[in-house]
Amino acid sequence: MTDGRDGQDRQDRRDEAGRDTGDAHGERHERGDERDDPPTEAADVSGEGRDARDPVIAAAWDELVATARRTVADGLVVGTSGNVSVRVGDTVLVTPTGVPYDRLTPSDAVGVDLDGRQFLGSLRPTSELPMHLAVYRETDARAVVHTHAAHATAVSTLVPELPLIHYMAGALGGPVRVADYATYGTPELAANVLRALDGRTACLMQNHGTLAHGTSLDQAYDRTAQLEWMCRVWLLSSSVPGLTPSLLSPARLQEAGERLRGYGQPG
Repeated sequence: MTDGRDGQDRQDRRDEAGRDTGDAHGERHERGDERDDPPTEAADVSGEGRDARDPVIAAAWDELVATARRTVADGLVVGTSGNVSVRVGDTVLVTPTGVPYDRLTPSDAVGVDLDGRQFLGSLRPTSELPMHLAVYRETDARAVVHTHAAHATAVSTLVPELPLIHYMAGALGGPVRVADYATYGTPELAANVLRALDGRTACLMQNHGTLAHGTSLDQAYDRTAQLEWMCRVWLLSSSVPGLTPSLLSPARLQEAGERLRGYGQPG
């Protein structure tokens, strides 16, 4: 028979070994050496104790992936261009950099806090993370969609502001501005986008693409699609030789914008 002291000694050794194993695992995860390790808990940085197994996080990630895939299916992005994010409390879920959307699985969830510290997933976040975080910090956005939509990108190279070709500009807060060009993924680009978004829910990015935000992924996506459509209409109408498209006055746009605020079903 083993006395109680021997049993306690063995338990202490097991506890110490477990702590050593846990510390080594944490170091490996931080270096990104072990791609198969389970995601670390979010509690230490987010205060919410959430990880990929949290049903709220899991559902938001599934919706994010579906939205990202939709941008490809609808021709708004090519390959891995563009990116999508959604905010859940103080957690921001984002698409990873350089990974085709059709390959993303529930275990690939990538999450950061509002300061950009990654606590969820082993894949690196999108290179445009500074821009997404800037939008969340400075607006009431709960979702952001960034694309390289062809017609919108073309317009961004031609004018400093999308001409008032259609009253749906009122649904985006007014005339859609073009953010000045800056290298992708930089704080400078994030600052330029914020200036273009002042009072707006979408903007063009010079020689780059579009950004739209909303209270949900559906709303952010719909605004993105609407912006691309307006850009296409303006390009088409401007391409007719000898004719110049009629544009709305600011007063007419304001009137339409006020009516659009009550558009749709109540609630």
